[in-house]
Amino acid sequence: MKQRLVILGAGESGLGTAVLGVKQGYDVFVSDGGKIKDNYKAQLKEWKIEYEEAKHTEEKILNADVVMKSPGIPEKAEMVKKIRKQGIKIVSEIEFGSWFTNAQIVGITGANGKTHHEERRNECGLRRKHRKEFRLSGGDRKLRLLRVRDFKFSIG
Repeated sequence: MKQRLVILGAGESGLGTAVLGVKQGYDVFVSDGGKIKDNYKAQLKEWKIEYEEAKHTEEKILNADVVMKSPGIPEKAEMVKKIRKQGIKIVSEIEFGSWFTNAQIVGITGANGKTHHEERRNECGLRRKHRKEFRLSGGDRKLRLLRVRDFKFSIG
């Protein structure tokens, strides 16, 4: 039987997680308390992902095996409290994605965007091998370097 992945928040990270979930064989449901952007709805339909907007239906959420909570949803939200009370695992999109790669992930955060990202990469001794693949200088270990926002680390 397929594991059920519920995604709270249908923004960029929610949509990306939903598509990855489908590709990995999950039964995926996306719930957003607000209005979902038309282009995101089109992609959800294209991938045949069930979704709802402007509400959170408890019966469809609390039967999850795992929930990916978008970074903008606070821990104090009622639905998040109910999910935690049920003992359902809550993950970030970064954690969920990490389950499906053997690469070591290096997350770099900061307010200065691309410049900050490049400077931190150089400080870590990383050299670019391909567009999205980096190697430690002097080594062959594959790394994935992610530029992430601070608030994405709020999952506890």
